[in-house]
Amino acid sequence: MNALKAHVVKGQIILDEPTELPEGAVVQVHLYDAQGDALNDDDRAALHDSLRRGIAQADTGTLIDADVVLGELDRENA
Repeated sequence: MNALKAHVVKGQIILDEPTELPEGAVVQVHLYDAQGDALNDDDRAALHDSLRRGIAQADTGTLIDADVVLGELDRENA
């Protein structure tokens, strides 16, 4: 599923577009920092290399499930 754009209104997250999620579906919200990042040139180059490798993996169908990746990120940030 693609990312959904939303805004906070009076403390509630309101989607900017309809969704086909089933009623009562549980979702996780990950915050996006629109102010940018603090990557230096080497870090940005490493990120772009990683993205290229990921695209190549997607093209061959050798992917890691998003739930696995998000779970690992949650454990790292705990």
